[in-house]
Amino acid sequence: MSTLPDIQATPDTRGIAIDQVGVSDLRYPIQVTDHEGNPFPTVATISMSVHLPHQFKGTHMSRFLEVLSKHEGEVTSRTLPNILHDLKQQLHAEEAHIEVAFTYFVTKKAPVSGAPAKVGCDCVFMGTSNGTEDDLILRVTVPVTTLCPCSKEISEYGAHNQRGHVTLEVRPKKKGNGCELILIEDLIEVAEKSGSAPVYALLKRTDERHVTMQAYDNPVFVEDVVRNAAALLLADKRVASFTVKAVNQESIHDHNAFAVISGKAVE
Repeated sequence: MSTLPDIQATPDTRGIAIDQVGVSDLRYPIQVTDHEGNPFPTVATISMSVHLPHQFKGTHMSRFLEVLSKHEGEVTSRTLPNILHDLKQQLHAEEAHIEVAFTYFVTKKAPVSGAPAKVGCDCVFMGTSNGTEDDLILRVTVPVTTLCPCSKEISEYGAHNQRGHVTLEVRPKKKGNGCELILIEDLIEVAEKSGSAPVYALLKRTDERHVTMQAYDNPVFVEDVVRNAAALLLADKRVASFTVKAVNQESIHDHNAFAVISGKAVE
């Protein structure tokens, strides 16, 4: 087998480097960490790539899977830099990228009956490692309920509400050789505090009454949602920078409403 030609390593004469080359849309079982530090198994869609210098014809695609298998699917903010470093080493690259998208399920108890059920949140780990530093980003999208302050103010009774989604994209601060630990649950809590009420998978009648009145007592525009979330993230000493996007799926309009805020920690 050692005599088989390595075509990928043969020279390329066009003199053009490739920014990223690798594998994408790879479905793979992984483990992330829950708020108690326990492993949480899920299935991710993964993209991994490296920078390819101009002198090489191609990269070795099988090595991406070898690196992932080596880490046995454990993907956390603690292990992501190690995966990136291994990619650079195994593929002889100066820069490596990884993106891991998965659904994280949290068990939420209904506010009155206490009935438990799971709510899924879309999450993405993104990482880049080059010759000077590692850059890690965590993105979480959380469903919330919002109730329109204007509708409440101008109506004799009732107010229109809708389900919205809050997407938090956070870059943790550097800490030693790694970064500050920000859990998925931490960002879910920020998102739910920013809306009118949380979204639950299971509600009995007493719970539905509670959530309806909770939203009525906490009306927010989409602008309020992103400002609320931004204020909480600015106060979090673990956060280096962030982007918050809120989208309301309007219930009485034929369009959605959205707002975006980006910010960074004050040094």
